[in-house]
Amino acid sequence: MINAAEAKTLVAYFSATGTTAKVAEKLAKAINADLFEIKPVEPYTAADLDWRNEKSRSSVEMNNTSSRPEIAGKIENMAQYDTVFVGFPIWWGRQPSIIDTFMESYDFSGKKVIPFATSGSSDIGDSGKLIQALVPDAKVDTGKRFSGSVSEKTLSDWAKQF
Repeated sequence: MINAAEAKTLVAYFSATGTTAKVAEKLAKAINADLFEIKPVEPYTAADLDWRNEKSRSSVEMNNTSSRPEIAGKIENMAQYDTVFVGFPIWWGRQPSIIDTFMESYDFSGKKVIPFATSGSSDIGDSGKLIQALVPDAKVDTGKRFSGSVSEKTLSDWAKQF
């Protein structure tokens, strides 16, 4: 177990359009955390992200709850982190499938996991509960949705509760 003096925090995020990346970068800076981008092996194109097209890659993935897009890169030492903020855009009222891949790729036992999402209007939905089901030995918060223009101070104030 990591003692409090050595405890480290990670902000891991997936961003399809750059909005979540901006929020994740502000959050990591505000709380002095390490930053890791969850990148798909096969980057998403604009056509892949067309939610109006039921045959687009994102639509196909989100309609198949067992979809696990492959991630490029990995965190070398996840054990060093006691708190992990996980950021993503809201897709179909929940976290994108690549977040499920990320959660199932590491041992989150005993860690605090705090989801955060970006969306123009949708809330974070059941993402916290869905992530908790993927990592039952972690303590997963319900999380919060932010707009892309959220301030670093707002993020810092929110993160202090954890």
